[in-house]
Amino acid sequence: MSGLLGATPLLATTNIIQVFLHCDPVGQVITIMLLMFSVFAWSVMLSKYSELNKLRRFNHAFERRLRDERNVLDLPESMRQMRHIPYADLLADALESYWRASAIGKERGEDSLAARLEHAENAIARALAQQILRYEENMVWLATMVTVAPFMGLLGTVWGVMEAFSAVSLQATASIQTLAPGVSAALLTTISGLIVAIPSVVGYNVLLNKTKILTTELENYASTLADRIELEMQK
Repeated sequence: MSGLLGATPLLATTNIIQVFLHCDPVGQVITIMLLMFSVFAWSVMLSKYSELNKLRRFNHAFERRLRDERNVLDLPESMRQMRHIPYADLLADALESYWRASAIGKERGEDSLAARLEHAENAIARALAQQILRYEENMVWLATMVTVAPFMGLLGTVWGVMEAFSAVSLQATASIQTLAPGVSAALLTTISGLIVAIPSVVGYNVLLNKTKILTTELENYASTLADRIELEMQK
């Protein structure tokens, strides 16, 4: 019994190879392209998932450290140079705009707390939009895979079935034995397309949900940062 179970995967693999060899060149090209798409989709999903987890850890660690600081406006330079952390990037842009507005205002004799705060909030908004784009980077490739892969598989199937029936029509007699290999080869592209699309749509939804969570956390942090700067200005 165990020998039969062990032989089943090998037999299935052999059958898939035989079916692939029965495909015409168009079907083989489509199948190979879908295989490459599958490898690419998995690499994007795994790398993006790892990146988002890392960014979230960095954000939370930076936020905990920032809570221990009594004065945000006079943070040490080391905390302003952590541009690889989204939270730190928002803070650095806000402080740069704040002190730049202060310097320019003093030169013109028009320095005001309202102008400083406005420039800091504008910088936070710009940095926020930039970091959201960073979160969503490469997501479009997964969405493309989800959309394109099934249609490529369908194209290969339709083409393969058309070729199979064309070949049968040239024979004097037609039977299921003569038609089955061509149809099986045609259906291989449909299977390949689904193998790409199904994991991609699951991965896309998981990553999209994770991106929404990180975006909400980033927006809350941006609001808290703006409030903290305003409160410190009024001291």
